[in-house]
Amino acid sequence: MRTRRGTCYENNIMCHQKRIRDIINFTGTQSININRKRFRQHDFFHYLPDDIILTILAKLGSSADCPADFISVLSTCKRLNGLGLNSFVLSKASSSCLAVKAKNWSESSHRFLKRCSDAGNAEASYTLGMIRFYCLQNRESGASLMAKAAIRSHAPALYSLAVIQFNGSGGMKNDKDLRAGVALCARAAFLGHIDAIRELGHCLQDGYGVSKNVAEGRRLLIQANARELAGVFPTTPSSLLLSSKQMTWNLLPQMVGPVCPLLSDFGCNVPASDPHPANRFLVNWFPKEPTDSQEVRLCSYGGCGRLETRRHEFRRCSVCGDVNYCSRACQALDWKFGHGMMCRQAFDGGEFDGDVNENDTMVVDR
Repeated sequence: MRTRRGTCYENNIMCHQKRIRDIINFTGTQSININRKRFRQHDFFHYLPDDIILTILAKLGSSADCPADFISVLSTCKRLNGLGLNSFVLSKASSSCLAVKAKNWSESSHRFLKRCSDAGNAEASYTLGMIRFYCLQNRESGASLMAKAAIRSHAPALYSLAVIQFNGSGGMKNDKDLRAGVALCARAAFLGHIDAIRELGHCLQDGYGVSKNVAEGRRLLIQANARELAGVFPTTPSSLLLSSKQMTWNLLPQMVGPVCPLLSDFGCNVPASDPHPANRFLVNWFPKEPTDSQEVRLCSYGGCGRLETRRHEFRRCSVCGDVNYCSRACQALDWKFGHGMMCRQAFDGGEFDGDVNENDTMVVDR
């Protein structure tokens, strides 16, 4: 890799400093002022090798909280701008660093994400793939980019491809491949993706694309909720969670039974996790309230943002029939964070015998 002073750049810097000191010590006052000014113009940054700066920029890109943190560094000087666009730095950029807002979308944003994707950044490939597939309606290119990220074991990309296979997105209803969807979902679940674990649990419970196994499906559903709870437990106020004593007396007797209700059924009010930047882009890209004349609908879970690629692609709630979801995972999340109360109110007045909960509902094809 090119450096400013070759392999012995440390010795060169020390020699330069010594030469400046010698000039200051053994010359007149006028020369001292001239050489001090010259020394200030050539600071230590000028002599740092490129490989060290590339490492620093890569660390910054992987830990930046927003794209502005990274872009502000690129605009500092010509050298940082050139090194910041190096493929090594772009390949390390995090999802937060690539979180382009829908209102700021432009051709330059598209080129930047494409450049990061070409550098081997799985997050950029997934984000740009979602934007192309759902927003720009370039199905083939978007699916190809998501597949590129999935090859690198990117869990959200694997799960998104599973949703596409379950729904036959971008094609006809007969293009659904349930077995491929289950396989992709299982791979994402193995990598710890919570929505994929939840989706796979529902598939096993319902026998959807896989042999029915209620016990194993239930275990996966509990695992998904436990992971969700563990992810927010260190930062969740104690008022939002049950005490350890309540957890022991309320949960333990029922968890040892043959059927274990989900953790959310016990009043564990876990805050909704932040959606992936790609999902936030979709949510902000499409209008909040589609018109009655619109043929395709958004997934009813507010943190998803996926749009149907054909009429009646998504499945609807079997209880109320007023909402539709791209997956069972989105239905379970939306039930906990809002739709559950709506469904209960729909059956007030004796129209439904018993309580309505997420386990009584399912999403069915239209």
